[in-house]
Amino acid sequence: MTEHIKNKYTPFHEISLPDRKWPDKRLEKAPIWCSVDLRDGNQALINPMGLNKKLEMFKGLVKIGFKEIEVGFPAASETDYTFIRHIIENNYIPQDVTIQVLTQARKDLIERTFQAIEGVHRVIVHLYNSTSILQRKIVFKLGKKEVIDIAVNGARLIKELAQQYEETEVVYQYSPESFTGTEVSYAAEICDRVCDVYQPTLDNKIILNLPATVEMSTPNYFADQIELFCRLCTYRDRAIISLHTHNDRGTGIAASELGLMAGGDRIEGTLFGNGERTGNLDIVAMALNMFTHGINTGLDFSNIKEVRRLAEYCTELKVHERHPYAGDLVFTAFSGSHQDAIKKGFHHVQKNQSTQFEVPYFTIDPADIGRQYDPFIRVNSQSGKAGAAFLVEQHLGYELSRDLQVDFSHIVQKMADGKQREISTEEICQLFLSTYVEVDSNLKYQSHNVEDDQNSYRFNVIYNNDNHTIIGKGSGPLECFLEAIDVHFQLKFEIMDYYQHAISKGSDSHAAAYVKVQSKKQKDSQLALKFGVARDPNITKASLYALVNAINRCTV
Repeated sequence: MTEHIKNKYTPFHEISLPDRKWPDKRLEKAPIWCSVDLRDGNQALINPMGLNKKLEMFKGLVKIGFKEIEVGFPAASETDYTFIRHIIENNYIPQDVTIQVLTQARKDLIERTFQAIEGVHRVIVHLYNSTSILQRKIVFKLGKKEVIDIAVNGARLIKELAQQYEETEVVYQYSPESFTGTEVSYAAEICDRVCDVYQPTLDNKIILNLPATVEMSTPNYFADQIELFCRLCTYRDRAIISLHTHNDRGTGIAASELGLMAGGDRIEGTLFGNGERTGNLDIVAMALNMFTHGINTGLDFSNIKEVRRLAEYCTELKVHERHPYAGDLVFTAFSGSHQDAIKKGFHHVQKNQSTQFEVPYFTIDPADIGRQYDPFIRVNSQSGKAGAAFLVEQHLGYELSRDLQVDFSHIVQKMADGKQREISTEEICQLFLSTYVEVDSNLKYQSHNVEDDQNSYRFNVIYNNDNHTIIGKGSGPLECFLEAIDVHFQLKFEIMDYYQHAISKGSDSHAAAYVKVQSKKQKDSQLALKFGVARDPNITKASLYALVNAINRCTV
């Protein structure tokens, strides 16, 4: 079997570039972005977009901030042709947005392309032909010179027609398709011959698009190809080097990032990576990768849910749950250790009011992409104490001490093991309330008054369904209450832990109180130590309610 594989597949040929410069570079600015959702992305769909969906996608791309949008292959598709005419004739193209149209190097296709763009203020005419070794050998059965002639003749016709469209600014773009399977020196040669025709200048540069039509190597080899091409291209200073990576090996983003370091200026891709076979470059992920390094990308993904809705509606493809930024589960932690770190990270940011986002396991503040209300922490049998505590804090406002987190986690774990599934936020919150706040009771606190000597409190309570007025002495209301129920009902408890905090601010502010008691009568019982929790506008009442809840839990 090993010998069979070795004979069938060969490793990608290496490039000798010992003095490569790109590994020492870093990404410090955004590239020029060009969306190809309406062309490359659309041709990959089971159900290609019609006019209405194309228009919605176009408007969405403009809203995101794309300044260059490839709108179709008008000579190959009547739908594309009709759509292009529609957006031109109805003035849907903003003045700062340039559309791009694709054409092969054939006379009839080029002429039809120019008919489609008549009246547009600015357009990129994207000429391509296949140049790879395999395409030349198997598909076209042509030599290098013949393939160059195809490109040059196509460029000449485009330039001739462009001169007839005086009201339209035409930007030239050329792609040696399947660049990754083409000898780099030959790719540079054919691009030079096309540039000889177009005669780009420093003020009017040509776009040389180098597509990884098939991703054939590790990303570092692709970067070597780009750097070597930039060295060999005679017109490098008059060219915008554009990268169009596919994802056959699953490393399209990495290849584009390294390709920019190696000399690329421009990126073509699609929202969420939709494209032929394993897809195109995912512009959403790549742009947000740069955003997390403090780079202004020029693209607005502050409402990632709307971008996802747009893509899913127009393409009829679902965005994966684990997509780096838009997936349903990407900001979700089930693991206990992850939940604990995330919880502490958010507390750190809030407590220090830091402008620096420092939360473990998160590379981006979810609020920056409109996901501040997503469930970052979800609980199942794999979760620890911090997860449930975080959800209770976020949705109920209660802040659980470490001891209370541990106590509650055992209760949540028991529920998760019993149900054998994820426990919803609603279930967790209700479980907390029913366990610590809304406790079944033999003893109910009604009201209290301070006696004249200030060291005694009078309490109105219900015990075993009967009303009672009881008096206790001590240094505060909780101590007085414990003394009173001991004297009157022989209920013997001591407070082991107590804390309180404000839940909300302003006129509707409430206090939350937490009390842990120990039963003096049953110290060796599982009921000996229990927490009680309560909230009330009055801190004393909240504390007494919490104390009674803890006592009732010990007597259940």
